[in-house]
Amino acid sequence: MHIAAHGVGRLSRLIAGCAGVTVAVLGALDTRTLDGGVPPDGVIPGPAVALVPAGIALLLQVVPVPGERAARVRSGAAALLALVAAVLGGAALGDHPAAAVATILAGLALACLDLRLPHRTGLVSFRVADPLLLGAAIIALVALVPRLFAPTFPAGSGPDGVMPLPLAGALLLLATGTILARPETGPLRTLDDSVPRIAVRRLVPALIAAPIIAAVVSALAVRTGISRPAAAVSTGVILAALVLLALLAYLVRTLDRADRQQRHLVAELRDRQDFAQTLLQSMNEAVMVLDANYHVIDVNRRWRELTGHHDAVHDPPPLPPPGTGLDWTIPRADGTEVPVLATMAAIPDAAGAPRGYVATCVDIAERKRAENALTEHAAELERGNAELATALAFKNDLTSMLTHDVAQPISSIASLAELLCADWADLPEDIRLELATKIDKNTRRLIKMMNDLQLLFRLDTGAVTARRVPVPLLEVVETVSAGIAGEGDVEITIDEELTALADRGHLTVVVENLLKNALGHGAPPIHVRADRQDAGTVLLVVQDSGTGIPEALLPDVFGRFIRGAGLGLFIVRHLVEANGGSVRYEQAVPRGARLLVTLEGAPA
Repeated sequence: MHIAAHGVGRLSRLIAGCAGVTVAVLGALDTRTLDGGVPPDGVIPGPAVALVPAGIALLLQVVPVPGERAARVRSGAAALLALVAAVLGGAALGDHPAAAVATILAGLALACLDLRLPHRTGLVSFRVADPLLLGAAIIALVALVPRLFAPTFPAGSGPDGVMPLPLAGALLLLATGTILARPETGPLRTLDDSVPRIAVRRLVPALIAAPIIAAVVSALAVRTGISRPAAAVSTGVILAALVLLALLAYLVRTLDRADRQQRHLVAELRDRQDFAQTLLQSMNEAVMVLDANYHVIDVNRRWRELTGHHDAVHDPPPLPPPGTGLDWTIPRADGTEVPVLATMAAIPDAAGAPRGYVATCVDIAERKRAENALTEHAAELERGNAELATALAFKNDLTSMLTHDVAQPISSIASLAELLCADWADLPEDIRLELATKIDKNTRRLIKMMNDLQLLFRLDTGAVTARRVPVPLLEVVETVSAGIAGEGDVEITIDEELTALADRGHLTVVVENLLKNALGHGAPPIHVRADRQDAGTVLLVVQDSGTGIPEALLPDVFGRFIRGAGLGLFIVRHLVEANGGSVRYEQAVPRGARLLVTLEGAPA
């Protein structure tokens, strides 16, 4: 269809070019023949001479030229010549009013051939040349039709005309050629399929042919002697009127059918629009429709319910990023945010370019709450697993301690008691005393382990609380040292007035465990000293003369269980921290282990 239209357009321009050449030639001839040639004053008749530049302008309008600049130059020259033709036609307005007006209209139409004015609706545009051409064609037809009935009159008489027949024919040819010069934009456009325009395009030749056919019928009627001239003219006029009425009825019927079709199309379009609106509003997902510039066109009911915004067109919310299945949050009117699963999709046009966008959001607040609940439950399970792992490690450590540190004194007690019972009568008094002493020593050791385990359980459950009072350090250290160390094993350097703010029982256990650790794993002499620090604290230092703690054991030196070391340092750390202090280890120089306890000092 487009190929055929393109071919028709080329043929139309070719006919228009031929019409332009013909009009220019007729204009040049008419300047010598109309009204007896050149008048005595030497002035050439205006309407006839105006046809020359008008025909050349029409020819220029259809001549193809390469390049945009050359096309602009061609259009400018054609418009200039058309204006010259209009001016020349206007010069003869007093002598030949009908021909001058037709020439002015045709010249202005040629000058404004490509000028279009926008319609107030903005949907279609209006070509300025169309009414000008219509006026020139009507004037030419009015001047031409009476001359067509000349054969029906007797010889030597005939109807008068508003202008000479050659001039009227040239003007009609000029108007027709101007219409054919732009078939794609004029009233005869080949690519417009609207029903009224097709009807007009079909009726224009019939309207032009009707008076011509009527004149031919009247001339034949007179020449054959069927009727007198007046009757023949009347018959032709009646026939032409009937044809025009039939054509007018056809046009009205066509317009009516087009109007009904248009109303039907509008109703169908409205139904589709209502259906689309109903479908949009009934969707369970929140939908927002936007144009190509991301301006909100419409939102559905679910969107208003979800966001609380009732005027999203003038107060648009933040748009989700392009994509499918994206987690997004929409701000609500009350300031809260609702989590959604967002989709931003483009609506392409015929060329593939986006003509709009559709944003769809699904409320996932319930899913988010379920995910958060699962996350919290998983974290709870992790914490429970960690506590279970800690408890399992405690059980394993406790089992290891019981099987090693506790089992050793129990097995020693059992062996010594069995030996003492079996050989009591045969054993000397001093051997029996030695064995009983060893049993007593292992029993005390076992009792100490049980007490430590009991204190360990209380520390692990947080049941130990400190009742802090001013405690003299020298008195506590001397009391503990006298009970567990031999003479000369412990050297004490503490001021009698130095006191610490602590639980006396806790401090006694701390000093006892530190001295036992130094005596059991280090070597005497043990140096114990205490000083008051600048920050108002008291620093208690217990240093042995042994080899120090191995590097491999330093990370866990204050841990719960160290095989062979018992629970002493673990209990020391917890009791010191319960009293608001801290404990740390340093390697002594040149040798030995140094344990430093920091406690809050009591007022002097």
